[in-house]
Amino acid sequence: MIDLRSDTVTKPSEKMRKAMYEAEVGDDVYGEDPTVNKLEESAANILGKEDALFVTSGTQGNQIAGLVHCKDKK
Repeated sequence: MIDLRSDTVTKPSEKMRKAMYEAEVGDDVYGEDPTVNKLEESAANILGKEDALFVTSGTQGNQIAGLVHCKDKK
């Protein structure tokens, strides 16, 4: 069963853990993580967008989505 209540209750399968363990990694802040870069590129292509941004949780994604609609009053 897949539990979609929260991104914190879903537990990775053994196959998912193996993929994470074997993933090529780098510094995502500087755009040097090839796995994240590929994920973002794939997501952008699937959604027909110019770019995509990987976020670490649904809460972070929701906060970013809300903030992009706020105007800076400086």
